[in-house]
Amino acid sequence: MNKFDLIEGKGKMFDGVFRTQINRRLTQINADELSDFIALGKRLQIQWRKRPLPIQLFFLLCLNLLIAPAVQAATSIEVSRFQAYALGVLGLTTLGLSVYLFVVIFQPERF
Repeated sequence: MNKFDLIEGKGKMFDGVFRTQINRRLTQINADELSDFIALGKRLQIQWRKRPLPIQLFFLLCLNLLIAPAVQAATSIEVSRFQAYALGVLGLTTLGLSVYLFVVIFQPERF
């Protein structure tokens, strides 16, 4: 028996009973994780209404995790990881201020 037999399910380890047990366990884990995820979403929604700024900053930092490697890859010179993250935060801050000023200029009655 080689490793490919186990992957294809030809080995003794992957008989019907074992597969059924694995499927039940995965279904149970997925249901538990889904209920935890839904509870987390509800808690996050409540916190968003109470204090939106910390959650917005958290999402901004998460977005920076996606932007920083792109900044690091786009530069032709060697940029450290810290500098890439700093440039990402600077870019996101500039974009946020631009959107804010655009709204203030074209909808001054809101402010």
